[in-house]
Formats: sequence, C-alpha cells, structure tokens
Amino acid sequence: MNLEDLYRLLRKGHVQAQGIIDTVPDPLIVLDEKLCVMTASRAFFETFKVDRDETIGQHFYELGNRQWDIPELRRLLEEVIPRSSAVVDFEVEHDFPSIGHRTMLVSAHRLFHPDNNSRTLLLSVVDATERLRREAEKDILLGELRHRMKNLLALVQAMARQTTAAGRSGAEYRDAFLGRFNALVQAHDMAYSEGEIDLQAMLARTLEPYSEGPTAVLVVPGPAVRLESRQIMSLSLILHELAVNAIKYGALSVPTGQIRLRWELEQASARRLRLVWQESGGPPVAPPASSGFGTQLIEFAANRELGGRVELNYAPGGLVVEIVVPIGAVS
Repeated sequence: MNLEDLYRLLRKGHVQAQGIIDTVPDPLIVLDEKLCVMTASRAFFETFKVDRDETIGQHFYELGNRQWDIPELRRLLEEVIPRSSAVVDFEVEHDFPSIGHRTMLVSAHRLFHPDNNSRTLLLSVVDATERLRREAEKDILLGELRHRMKNLLALVQAMARQTTAAGRSGAEYRDAFLGRFNALVQAHDMAYSEGEIDLQAMLARTLEPYSEGPTAVLVVPGPAVRLESRQIMSLSLILHELAVNAIKYGALSVPTGQIRLRWELEQASARRLRLVWQESGGPPVAPPASSGFGTQLIEFAANRELGGRVELNYAPGGLVVEIVVPIGAVS
C-alpha cells in the first residue's frame, strides 16, 4: 500500500466517522484531553447556530458567551478521563447566544478505545427545555386536580353548614341545599362548555352556589364582554378558587359578609378586561405567611393560561383581587 492509498483509506474512515456523528440528531462534540474541540456534529452547529471556524480548536469553556464555564461542570469533566467516570444529564440553564433561554442536559464519556487509553471526551447535549416545561405543567395540572377535588368536597360540606336550617322542615332544607348543589354542578359544567358566553351571565352562574342570600354576592353590571371557552374555563377556575377561600375564611364565612364584583374594558392596541373582586364585612384580613397552592393556581391561570396578570391585596377591610386579561383586538 502506497502513501496515496493509505491517505484515501484514512480519509474514507474519517468521512465515515464524521458521517456517523452527523447522523445523530442530538448535538455531539469531541474534546481532547485539554478540553479543546476536535470536532462537532452537524446538529451542534445547527442547534447553537454557530459555524466550524468559531468552534473547532476552541476551548470548550470559551464557546459562545462562556455558557459552559460552570465550576461544577468543570470539576466533573476534569475527572472523567483520570477516573474513567462519566457525567450524565448535567443540567445547564442559560441564555444562549442566538437561541435564547434554554435548559440543556450535558453528558460526557471517555471515548472508547480497545486499549482503554483514550484521552478524548465525547459530549452529548440534549435540549430539555420543552420536556421540562411539559413536565412542570403536568405537575401543575395534577396538583390542580387534587386541589380542586379537596376544595370541592370542602365546599359541599361548607354549603351544607351554611344553608339555613332554622325554621325549615327537613324537606325544605333538602330542597334548599340541593338547589345550591345543582347550581354548583351547572357552574362547573359551564366552565368546560364550548362556545362563547357573556361575562355577566358567567359571573352570575359561577357564583350562585356560594351564597344563600340575595346580597352576599353582588355583581355590578358593566360593559358587554363575550368570552371564549378557554377564557371561561380559566376565569371560572380563578373565581371558584376565590369563592372557596371566601366561604372558608373570608367574607362568605359570616352572615354579614359581601363580595362585590365589577369590571371595565381598557381600550388600547388590544382590549383588556379589568375585573375587580372586593370582599367586605368578613373577618379581619392578614397576608398569608406563605403562598399556598390555591394562590399559585390563581396566578398560573391568569398568567400562563390567560396571558394576563392578577394582584391580591390583603386589605384590612377585606381581600381585593384585580384580574387583568387580554380579550382580543379592538374592532
């Protein structure tokens, strides 16, 4: 075999090896014993939107805006070769150049060699941003389900206690309680209905089960607002959560308490609904020592599902909640 044949053979092997690396969908990068980049896969260049000239030959910690220069990751990588150890799914959360905020999982292994004397590292990088986001949302939904079931049972118990028994026969009490219970069922059905519904009708139907008296929940008429099914579900979730808290601890826990709801439309480049929930006449109010799941659920529904915001003001005279959500462009 002459030198030309040997060169062709080596080149063919190199091209084949690079082709194998480029076929792997996740970014791969090969580092020498000094942690300088020997080669990288096509997926690495495409994922991080960099080219070969600014990657090959560079020290791993110098890449990008030094996003990999993390003391703990340094320590782990520098132990892989001498100790034949490995790094598995080390989480790097960073604002990467060109691609924005991401969560990457980095794994590093010493490149296999038959004589076990390899001084080369193979790093794989997996973008776990969307997966971790989905897992966090799934945890929120499971927590929401547990929380809502617990609240629903507590609410039925509170409704049974709150429905006046004095001066009523057993049948009258049963009819009064079942009337409120049926209203609760209808309100929950409405929250998962398809199509649009008027805001005032939604407020009335949602809050009807929480008050036995005609003045405990006062809905002040406002401008006409049509809500989509997605908005109905999220707003209903917020209102049910606030009402459950009111019937347990707030204005609806005493006969003299009242909840007043009012809203207005803000006309800007896009319309925004400003809905105000105000409690009065209830027990003294104090801010909670920590944010419970109910508060997190309200904030999640307003921020993530409705694209708006919510403010809870624990005023001495009663809780005041302001919900601001976009409801579409101005016609």
